[in-house]
Amino acid sequence: MQMELVETFLDLCDTRNFNRTAERLGVTQSAVSGRVAALEKAVGARLFNRSRSGTELTTEGLRFEPHARALRHGWMEALNATRLPGTGAAALRIGIQHDLVDDRFPALIGRFRETLNDTALFFEADYSVQMCSDLIAGAADLGILFSPRAHPDLYFETVGEVAYHMVSSTAERLSAVSADSYILAKYSPAFSATHAALHPGLSFVSLSIGQSAAMSSMLGSLGGSAYVLRQNAEALVATGRFRPVADAAAITQTVFCGLHMRNRHRGAFRHLVGLLREHFAMPVPMTRRRRAPA
Repeated sequence: MQMELVETFLDLCDTRNFNRTAERLGVTQSAVSGRVAALEKAVGARLFNRSRSGTELTTEGLRFEPHARALRHGWMEALNATRLPGTGAAALRIGIQHDLVDDRFPALIGRFRETLNDTALFFEADYSVQMCSDLIAGAADLGILFSPRAHPDLYFETVGEVAYHMVSSTAERLSAVSADSYILAKYSPAFSATHAALHPGLSFVSLSIGQSAAMSSMLGSLGGSAYVLRQNAEALVATGRFRPVADAAAITQTVFCGLHMRNRHRGAFRHLVGLLREHFAMPVPMTRRRRAPA
């Protein structure tokens, strides 16, 4: 069976729309229809019902879906096993939220290597949406992320939090922060929701950024006010040009570990989750906290 047929089937399970699946896969609608027809012929059953109201899985389609997900995951594991740099060694693919690649990241890699000294580790910085997709597809084994995506194949645990603090080159208190020179941070949906509740007057500005390191660079060039990670805030304050906004509450962002359901009880993964809990169990010293909802 061609795996592109399975991929197309699973995408349709998510979208329930042939046009949208065609857009997401970068093919024509007729190609999607052809793949579905080929898969239905291969399994000997109709998998979807199409009508004016939309596309729905048949009873046979509902039964086939979990097996299709297992096929895709097994195929990805088989592919990656053939691409290992040596013989007999395992490989672990780990996605990590861009903002979590900081000056403590090498220490985390070191602990992972000590724990899995016979494993080839591949780290990739990414955003939560892509990491969840990679976990579902079997293209990643573990994700360290901000925004979990509910899915029957995925399992998430809270492992800690990071803190964002407001700094400014022009103001020492919130009342002096100007929307004209404010750069809006969009680090995650949870962060944005908390920010909007705290600072409704600063939620509609002309410039926004979704990465703390990029935000720090922009502040260094333009000046102004914004939320950045604790370590970025301390570095900006150390330049003497910026100061903490004293009465702006820190916003803490929950950090999650994402796994495929089949790995959630495996010993090696449980150990890695423990290491992540230790790594992200850190204080937020600059200002008082305000938690972003999970």
